[in-house]
Amino acid sequence: DKHCIGGVPGNRTTPLVVSIVAAGGLVIPKTSSRAITSPAGTADTVECMTKVSLSVEEIKRVVAKEGACLAWGGGAAISPADDILIRVEKALDLDSEGQMIASIISKKVSAGSTHALIDIPIGKTVKVRDKMQAYRLKANIETVAMSFGLQARVIFTDGDEPVGRGIGPALEAIDVLKVLRNDVSAPFDLKEKAIFLSGKLFEMTTGDNENSCMKKARALLDSGEALNKFMNICRAQGVFTEPATAKYHHDIKASSGGVVTAFDNRKLSRAAKLTGAPADKGAGIEMLTRLHQQIEKGGPLLRLYAESEATLEYARLYIESQPDLVSIS
Repeated sequence: DKHCIGGVPGNRTTPLVVSIVAAGGLVIPKTSSRAITSPAGTADTVECMTKVSLSVEEIKRVVAKEGACLAWGGGAAISPADDILIRVEKALDLDSEGQMIASIISKKVSAGSTHALIDIPIGKTVKVRDKMQAYRLKANIETVAMSFGLQARVIFTDGDEPVGRGIGPALEAIDVLKVLRNDVSAPFDLKEKAIFLSGKLFEMTTGDNENSCMKKARALLDSGEALNKFMNICRAQGVFTEPATAKYHHDIKASSGGVVTAFDNRKLSRAAKLTGAPADKGAGIEMLTRLHQQIEKGGPLLRLYAESEATLEYARLYIESQPDLVSIS
C-alpha cells in the first residue's frame, strides 16, 4: 500500500502507483478517503472514472481478479470508527496528527497490507512545514505501524507547489489518464513522482536495488501495461468513463511580469473548493504556470472551472484578493 498525508494540491499519484505496481505483479488492495479538508480525495478523483463504493465482497472479487482495487474506504466500512471521525473532521475542517496516523495505519492493517510506503510532503504552506516536524511524524508512524506488524517506510517529498496541473476531482483524473496514456501533454512532475513511488514499493517488497526498481516502474508505464491494468481495474469495478470539466471557465492572469517564486498551497486549495470542488466533480483549478517559470504581465496563471457563473465569480474574487496565492518577482 501507499499513502500520502496530503496538503499538496493535485498530487494524484495513487491511481498511477496502483496501476504500475499491480501491472508489475504486486497485490495492492487500495482503499482511499474522500476529501476531508482538500478539494479532492483519491476516491473523489477515481469516482470520475469508475465506481468506488464497493462492498468488502466486491473488493475481494476485484483484487482476486486484478491484484488491485481503487475503492472508497468508507463504502466498505473496513475501519468504521475512523469513518465516523472523518465525518466529524470534515464538518470542523480539522485534520489532526494523531487521528491522521490512526486513520492511515488502521486502514492498512484492516486491508491486510504487509508493506506501506508513506509520503510526507514538506513545504511552507502544507501540513508539514519543516524537517523537524517531518521526522517526528515519521517516528510516530513507524512506531505505530511496527506495533501492528506493518512494515512502513516513510519518505519526504517536495511540497512547495502543486503536483500535476489539475486541482479538483475531474481535473486530477484527466492528469492521471494523460500520464497513463503517455500523452505528450502529461504533467512531467506527476509522472516522475509516480515512477519514484512505484519504484520504492518494488524495492521494499522485492529486495532488488533502487535503480532496477525505478527502471521496472518506468517500463511498465511507458509500455502501456500500467494503462491496461488501470482500465481492467475500472472495468472490474463496474465501468470506465472519461472525466469531464465543469461548464464554465475563467483564466486568472498575471498582474505583473517576472518569475513565479512561490505558491500558497492552502489558498490554492481554498480557491479550488470555492469553485465547487469536490462536490462538483468537474470544478477546480488548472495550473497554467509552474514555480520558477518566467511570465509576462497578462500571462495565464490559473484556469478556474465551475458549474455556475456565480460560483466562478466567487472564486475569482477570492483569488484576486490574495496577491500571495501566486507570488511573482
